[in-house]
Amino acid sequence: MGFFRRREEALALRLLRWQLAREGRTPPAEEDLRRHAARIVEEAHRIGRERGGNLVDILKDLVRSMRPRG
Repeated sequence: MGFFRRREEALALRLLRWQLAREGRTPPAEEDLRRHAARIVEEAHRIGRERGGNLVDILKDLVRSMRPRG
């Protein structure tokens, strides 16, 4: 995995944690959060390839809509 992908996943992880804290929810296990962040980044890249756009904005939208269930 490349440097930028790791940074993107770290950003998605921070956004997930922030969203969960804002909602007052207990975050799931760290490994589950990391897997979810990786899926969000993959989805953001897919959307970016199809429609174009800013990856960070896409990540933020995905975090809002694809919260981990737990």
